[in-house]
Amino acid sequence: MTPQRSQVGYSTPEERSSLFSDNFYIQDPISVLHMTNFLTNIPQYFSSNPSSHSNNSTLDEADRQQTNIICDRKRRRMVSNRESARRSRIRKQKLLEELLSQLVRLRTDNQTLMEQLNHLVESHERVVDENTRLKEEATNIIHKLDEILLANTSMDMQCFFELS
Repeated sequence: MTPQRSQVGYSTPEERSSLFSDNFYIQDPISVLHMTNFLTNIPQYFSSNPSSHSNNSTLDEADRQQTNIICDRKRRRMVSNRESARRSRIRKQKLLEELLSQLVRLRTDNQTLMEQLNHLVESHERVVDENTRLKEEATNIIHKLDEILLANTSMDMQCFFELS
């Protein structure tokens, strides 16, 4: 008769190997050996043997130490990340202050340059106006010279005709 699977209990190694062979088909003999060894040693993990309790407490202590190490690393990483974020905020604030200072300086420079440009535009307009006036004056002088030369030429011709 086969054991009932709904009941919890331990079976003998022979029963376990038959359970194993009835339910699984593994061709590799090494895998069968490992599986049989595993199934045979399962009761040791659940026994109330004091040596297993000391092993479990040792394992628990090792787990706690490992957990503490992991927690310490997480805490250090968290502190390091916070410090890095603080330094980043300080750098960002410093950069912002530098940019604001640069903005004020550039606006001042821009205002100065605009004033210089306006002064140069006014000077240019005055020079253009004076140049236009001087060209008109030069044109008038040339016309007067032409008239004088023409008058002198006609007087010279009259004198020449009178003398001839």
